[in-house]
Amino acid sequence: DLDYYWRIEPGVEYTCAIPYDPFAFMHQRGLKYSFTITLREYPETIPTLWATTNAFRAAFPEHVAPENSLSWLQTNGSYNMCHFWSNFEIGSLEFFRSPEYQAYFDFLDRTGGFFYERWGDAPVHTLAAAMLLNRSQIHYFGDIGYFHPPFQNCPPGPLNAARCFCNANRSMLLHPDSCTRAWLDL
Repeated sequence: DLDYYWRIEPGVEYTCAIPYDPFAFMHQRGLKYSFTITLREYPETIPTLWATTNAFRAAFPEHVAPENSLSWLQTNGSYNMCHFWSNFEIGSLEFFRSPEYQAYFDFLDRTGGFFYERWGDAPVHTLAAAMLLNRSQIHYFGDIGYFHPPFQNCPPGPLNAARCFCNANRSMLLHPDSCTRAWLDL
């Protein structure tokens, strides 16, 4: 009977006041997935996930969103290992219960990659959201200060001074392994 979930990890710090309801924000805008941090996955943990995802796309082209964001995940046609760090995510349960997501998850499950490799929730949620949702249904909460060692999202500028206690110079947004700038350029 719930519409959204917010993954909250033990030991995290929210380093900015959040003066609005993120669930209402997402609901009012038709958003299905949100994040604060992006980074690259370890390639050795998911060697066949991209090929398996492409096989799903070929088998079920009707499930691929017309305005998807798969281009964000590709460099010269290969998976660039970018993913939404799922230690902070707010997701629509309608999306995760949808026939499209269930078909993708079942397809992945049948291959055994969850067991024989180490397909984690972050790259799987990322590939699913990028493929099955329109870009406009995914949101970067750049104004939410979030610290989960060793990474943090810390808003720069006046917003930080007004309601945050984090150092914007240490934000993952500035890290070379962050994929957020490329996401914002979509």
